[in-house]
Amino acid sequence: MAKAGQLGFLRTAAMELAPLGMTINAVLPGNIATEGLAGLGESYLQEMTAAIPLRRLGSVEDVAYAALFFASDEAAYITGQTLVVDGGQVLPESPEAMRAIG
Repeated sequence: MAKAGQLGFLRTAAMELAPLGMTINAVLPGNIATEGLAGLGESYLQEMTAAIPLRRLGSVEDVAYAALFFASDEAAYITGQTLVVDGGQVLPESPEAMRAIG
């Protein structure tokens, strides 16, 4: 529920600030390889990775590149949007779908 509230705030802010030439967007990271994950164990990391179509955890740099894109001139006409940086993790509908793609 908190995420939905934050995304609603993003859209409202984008509408209100657009006349001032400001853009408001969000980067939504998936499973990112950070120091905090290291203590969860190798088997947990393997399970997380198996659920990602790109077959790897994201990096901090992957998230940073998305944020840099939104901050660039190339994104000047984009507002009120979210960019999911998750290696395709939201795509499969089930664990069986992931197993089917090998």
